[in-house]
Amino acid sequence: MSFFISEVSSNHSANLDRCIEFIKKSAVIGCDAVKFQLFKIDELFSPEILKNSKEHRSRKRWELPLSFLGPLAEESKKNNIQFSCTPFYLDAVDELYPYVDFYKIASYELLWDELLIKCSQTNKPLILSTGMATMEEVAHAVHVCKKAGVNKLSLLHCSSAYPTPINEVNLSAIQTLRECTGCSIGWSDHTVSPDVIFRAIYKWNASIIEFHLDLEGEGDEFSSGHCWLPNQIEHVINSVHSSFSLDGDGIKTPNQSELPDRDWRADPIDGLRPMQVIRENFLKTKT
Repeated sequence: MSFFISEVSSNHSANLDRCIEFIKKSAVIGCDAVKFQLFKIDELFSPEILKNSKEHRSRKRWELPLSFLGPLAEESKKNNIQFSCTPFYLDAVDELYPYVDFYKIASYELLWDELLIKCSQTNKPLILSTGMATMEEVAHAVHVCKKAGVNKLSLLHCSSAYPTPINEVNLSAIQTLRECTGCSIGWSDHTVSPDVIFRAIYKWNASIIEFHLDLEGEGDEFSSGHCWLPNQIEHVINSVHSSFSLDGDGIKTPNQSELPDRDWRADPIDGLRPMQVIRENFLKTKT
């Protein structure tokens, strides 16, 4: 069964009530976890970028207040859903530690060994996104995490294009990552395509599905075209859960609904239906 993570990203508008609604909605549509991002613009971009780019400075409105972490973790527990957050600066790892069930490192930070090490040493599960990375870069990151003593490491194949063109999803790379690293591999979706998610799960056995969620199309990132709305992704999650329920327990034995028909099979003595016990009853009762 795939593990579904809703990524709130910067659609929360720094509003606690809205953040809590994301958690409640994620639980209602069947997610296993909800994830936020913890960054400070001054520690995310270099001074040169911030000095000369108004666009990047304006992203300060996307920062998640530290005071939200406790309430969000508590709300997640109330809704029986795991809480996670991506740290984008080193101190964020410690700030998140009391609250998160697992850490997630974004594709843009995959090369930052110091962040990989610090997350790995917390003894909490860690998920790495691998967008725009080469296999050599992924292998290096996995080596760094394992050397640092990571407890449980998973990887997400993805494209860092927002949105991702369908012809660039390259889902077979899920198997490449699995074979090369021995890690559990999932898919981080930026396509908003049910077919892509279904293929990632049913063909390539993606163990984790992460997707960007917005509540109603008014979040800051929705216009980019990579965010799902609740009713869209709920259908996908329900379809996946329903299909997995079809697998059963694998034990070959008659189902309850089949039991009445067992004695109506051909009797091995003469090849005629039904079994002798049914025939004997018919001798006693004529219609």
